[in-house]
Formats: sequence, structure tokens, C-alpha cells
Amino acid sequence: MTGAMRGRRASTAPATAGEILVLIRQGSVATRTEIGRATGLSRTAVAARVERLLAEGLLTELQGGAATGGRPAARLAFHAGGGTVLAASVGVSRTSLAVCDLAGTVLAQDSVRIRVSTGPEAVMRAVGDRLAKLLGEAGADPAGVRGIGLSIPGTVDPEAGSSCGVPVLPGWAGVPLAPLLSARFPVAVRVENDVNVMAIAEQHARPEVRDLLVVKVSTGIGAAVVSDGGLRRGARGSAGEIGHTRIADGPGVACHCGNVDCIEALASGSALIRDLTAAGRKVDTVSGVVELVQAGDAEAVRLVRVAGRRIGEVLADAVNLLNPAVITVGGDLVGAYEPLVAGIRESVFKRAVAIATQTLRIEPGALAGRSGVTGCAILVLDQVLSPAAVDSVLSEVLGDVLSSEP
Repeated sequence: MTGAMRGRRASTAPATAGEILVLIRQGSVATRTEIGRATGLSRTAVAARVERLLAEGLLTELQGGAATGGRPAARLAFHAGGGTVLAASVGVSRTSLAVCDLAGTVLAQDSVRIRVSTGPEAVMRAVGDRLAKLLGEAGADPAGVRGIGLSIPGTVDPEAGSSCGVPVLPGWAGVPLAPLLSARFPVAVRVENDVNVMAIAEQHARPEVRDLLVVKVSTGIGAAVVSDGGLRRGARGSAGEIGHTRIADGPGVACHCGNVDCIEALASGSALIRDLTAAGRKVDTVSGVVELVQAGDAEAVRLVRVAGRRIGEVLADAVNLLNPAVITVGGDLVGAYEPLVAGIRESVFKRAVAIATQTLRIEPGALAGRSGVTGCAILVLDQVLSPAAVDSVLSEVLGDVLSSEP
């Protein structure tokens, strides 16, 4: 019996269909008999719950499982194709979108250029339009959408589902985002910080790593902290907001937050665009910076390495404080990985204490550009496949069936 079921039994309440789904998703049980043993439910009660999960498309039944005698027992498995979730990872100038199955596997993906300066209503309208088209491209039924995961830059108010007010999102502060999407798709919407969802995805891809620091270097710079296997948001949700940490010996560059010499003002993709333009290069996007580096432009390579060193100065303090096992580097600038991470390593291993760096690994993200949308999918799946959410859906379906009977 699992720990979750032991706690359930201690409360004397019978296991619900949603709790049975969790056991099957975890691989703890696979047959009706095993469900009965794990939960203490009668055969009739197990059958009723399983039938409701099968009817809702959350389970599938496979013949040929093990049995103690007679006909082999039918094995039950989670049905990842029993619906979809939508993922939208909003960036300052580019937004990644995806349709995912119920296991979080990407079925269709796209990225679009939408500037957040146009405002939340315009951005969410464009996001909804493109997600609707992606559903068609994936051959997915819009009625099968079960939830939406949405990420935005900067600190998020998880209760309101809104930006807490950051300079890169002018006009977004306090605007609830879920209603702007649920008006198009009437499902649950979860809103989270963009680097936090990357951390959720990276930790999911590396379950053996319990202490992880995820760094995103794109138009701006941010980080997320996984400690002892759990995402740490902090008291006000601003854990990991390293972009506005000031460099002590900076040249006096003004930052859009109102301070000077913030790491974002000196080492972000936006800062590199500014500095390369001043050096005579024609570049106006982070991808343009990456192209210059990949083409071997000496000035671009030098500036990216300097940016890496400055980011590493801030990360060295984070390494001393948090002692992560792994630092993963992602974001649009990761295409210039070699000079960027060479600079980060140089500063981190020079400035952080030896015991903290002894086994530290600094490496690219594991999901090849999909960590944002994958994290958004996992975020909302944790909600819509929770026992309470599943039981609520099944109760609504059962109520609809009963109300339609003569």
C-alpha cells in the first residue's frame, strides 16, 4: 500500500476514482485486483470507479495481464491520448506554444513573434488564435482540451494569475490572465513565472537531481531554484529574480528598472544587441546575436563571453548560498552556448567556494528548447489530473448523465 493510500485509509474514507488514477499513473497498480488490495475497496466499488475512468478516456484496458488462474486479468493503463493540454510560454518578443497529450508529450509546437508591449489582451488573443490552429494541426478535438499552462516573464501572483508588475511587461500588472484565455477555452488555466516552468520541466527530466539552479538568458535574465526536489518560489514568488542584481564594478549602464549596472542591463540578449549595434553590427534580435557567434564573428564571441563572466559573478553567490548539484543554462542565447558558458564557468569556479563547486555541473537544458512549453504542460497536468479535479469532472459527467435520463 502506498503512503498516499495509507493516509487515505487512516481517514477511513474510501479511495476515490481520482486516487485510483494516481496509483495507476504511478505504476503502483495495474489490475482491478491490485486496486482492491491497495485501497481496500470491494470488487464492486473498484469496478464502478474504473468504469467511470474508462468512460472519461483517462484509462485504457489491455488484455493479457497476469492472473492467478483462468483467463488472464485485463491490465489498466493511463491513457495519455484521453485529452490534451495547451501550453503557452510568453517571452518579451517571442512566445512558444504547444499542444501536449496528458503525459506532457508535445504533439504540435510553434513559436510566434508577439511583443508584450502590445498589452495582455492583445497577446492573449493572439495566443488563443494560434493555439486553436495548433489543435487543428495536431488533429486534436478542441472539446478534449483539459487545461492550459501559461508562463510569463517576472514575478507572478499565483492567486490572481497575474503579473506582479515588472518593467518588461508594461501595462500587465494586476491583470488576471486566466479569464482572457478561458473565454476562448473554458478550462482551468494556471499561470507561472517563465523560468519556474523551465525548472519544473528540467527537474522532471532529471528526477535524480534534487538540487538544481535553472538560468534563462534571453532578452532578459532570470533563474529558478529547485531544492530537495521542490520548486522554491519564496515568500512573495520572487525567488530567482537575479536579473536586477547589481554588478559592483559596472560601467554605469542604466537599467529599465531604474537602477544602474543590473546584470540584465549588462549581459542579457538586449544588452548584447545594444553593444553589438554600437560596434557596427546589424543585429536587432537575440537570434541575430546567436547567428553572429555561430558565424565566428570575433566581437560577438568576445561580448558573449564577457556577458557569461558577468552572469557567473552573480551565479557564484547563488552557488555559495544554495549549493546546487547542477546549473542548467537555457533561453534564446543558449545557441551561443560555448562562449556564454565558458564565461559563466570561469567566474563561478573562480569565485564560489571549493566545496560547493567540487562536483557542480554546468550544462545546457535537457529539453532542447522545449522546457518552457513542457513545464507549462506539467504545471497544468498536476492540477487537472489531481484526485480532486478528476473526481470533480467525473461527478459533473455523472450528474449530466443522470439529469438526461427520463
